Amino acid sequence: MKIVSLFSVVRGYNIPVIVLAQYLSAVFILAPEKRALSVLLDFNLFIIVFASSITIASGYIINSFYDSKKDLINRPNKSMLDRLVSQRTKLQVYFALNFMAALFAFIVSWRASFFFATYIFLIWFYSHKLKKYTLFGNLIASFLAIFPFFGILLYYYYKLPFYEIENHRNDLAVIFTHATFLFLLLFIREMIKDLENIKGDLANGYETIPIVYGETSAKKGITFLLVATIIPVYFLINVYDVGYMDLYFYSCFISLLFFGIQLWKANTKEQYLHLHNTLKFLIVAGVFCIVLINPAVLWHGKKLLLTANF
Repeated sequence: MKIVSLFSVVRGYNIPVIVLAQYLSAVFILAPEKRALSVLLDFNLFIIVFASSITIASGYIINSFYDSKKDLINRPNKSMLDRLVSQRTKLQVYFALNFMAALFAFIVSWRASFFFATYIFLIWFYSHKLKKYTLFGNLIASFLAIFPFFGILLYYYYKLPFYEIENHRNDLAVIFTHATFLFLLLFIREMIKDLENIKGDLANGYETIPIVYGETSAKKGITFLLVATIIPVYFLINVYDVGYMDLYFYSCFISLLFFGIQLWKANTKEQYLHLHNTLKFLIVAGVFCIVLINPAVLWHGKKLLLTANF
């Protein structure tokens, strides 16, 4: 049960999705000019993805550590499971994971190690201080969620001379547009979580938008962000070439339209939880839909596997 509890604390069910998202992003978005197999077999990339995964796991631990009282109110069942592991053990695992992340990243370069040390510090500072502040905590949480992808971006582009980076201007524009869309979805999700967790946040002195300005103001802010997603969606569908992934963005646009309607009808924790899960589904679906940018990569990979087996 303690193993199950620790798995719950580090949200082990999220880690495989994060790993998949990083590899698919590397193959289809960050390094589309490289062969998929060479990307998948890149040892340094594996180290970066591994360091990202254990850093994120440690981030969940420190977040659980600081939010233990709040979670007793907002997530009583999960909180009771998480408490099967002592706070001391959580901290020991937290420090061990962070040490491993920085050490493994050093295999790639001292810059990679510094990148992850910075990421570890930002996660701790957010969990310890920043998350209690109105809006700022939501912004930082959303930024930290996409931060590991900048590690892979730097891995592929840091050593390129300036004139070659100029040649990749269009690729970088696509990358940052994708990142903007994901950032907005994550930002909306963080604000929905504030609506969902009002009781626990209020009891523990968190200055979230629903508490400081009211639920209506929070809904107006979320509606503004929903409208803002139209901008990156427009560019990804009409300006840049994202292959068949435009089907995902069309579906997202329609889903977010209904999401906005349901948002203004919602007024209970259960309804906000449903909206939260809808966003989680859209984000996870987006990970799997990355392959739609160039499905031929999958057919080619299947052909190689069949040839190898033969």
